[in-house]
Amino acid sequence: MTTVSDILRLLCEKAPVEAKLGFDNVGLLVGRADRAVTRVLTALDITDEVIDEAFAVGAELIVSHHPLFFELKAVTDATWTGERALTLAERKIAAICMHTNLDAARGGVNDALLRALGGTYTGELDPETMIGRVGELDDTTTMADFLPRVKAALRGNGLRYHDAGRPVRKIAVCGGSGGGEIALAYAAGCDTYVTADIKYDQFLEAKHLGINLIDADHFCTENVVVPVLRGWILEAMPDVDVVMSTRHGQTAQFC
Repeated sequence: MTTVSDILRLLCEKAPVEAKLGFDNVGLLVGRADRAVTRVLTALDITDEVIDEAFAVGAELIVSHHPLFFELKAVTDATWTGERALTLAERKIAAICMHTNLDAARGGVNDALLRALGGTYTGELDPETMIGRVGELDDTTTMADFLPRVKAALRGNGLRYHDAGRPVRKIAVCGGSGGGEIALAYAAGCDTYVTADIKYDQFLEAKHLGINLIDADHFCTENVVVPVLRGWILEAMPDVDVVMSTRHGQTAQFC
């Protein structure tokens, strides 16, 4: 019999909690550690739709990337966060969240993102936090050709970008909000940086440095880890059925 704690132990081996950033809140956030698990739902976020989906498919556990809460002080229906936590508890669905430790982990978010874009790992974007990766494509291409490749690989609704006019070969990636690492990508000798949540001044920074910059959406740059989570659990625990969310998708839309 596989329990919630068994799955938590596995995920902490794959993505050690010690690697999380200081602000983060990871691990078992809702539920009983000794509860038996026969089915798991994996998703990037624990939204209302994801909770309903888990209940509908009979999952005793949701494994997500983004934490359900960071500093929750009361579990009531007065807030959306409290409401979700209550619903999970009432439906006896546990929640395990692996966040910045999963960003840093070998095989985690950033390795999955680099692989999805066709890059071969050559190093770390930030050796201090181990978040972000540097890699090389098999062939040199143009931004005009690379942009649709990124959009298709990440199944995105659209991209925001700055074309510095440089050929694309050596790339840096950082799933989620990586706008603060543009200088690191430049210092690593990258011609192109793919991340999300880019601010106006960060586009100006990229223009100044002369580096191609692609904002490929927070959801899209991190959702690549959901099948990874599924694979880790299936490989270690063949008695557990693992389902990936089909109801949760990219929220941002482009006209």
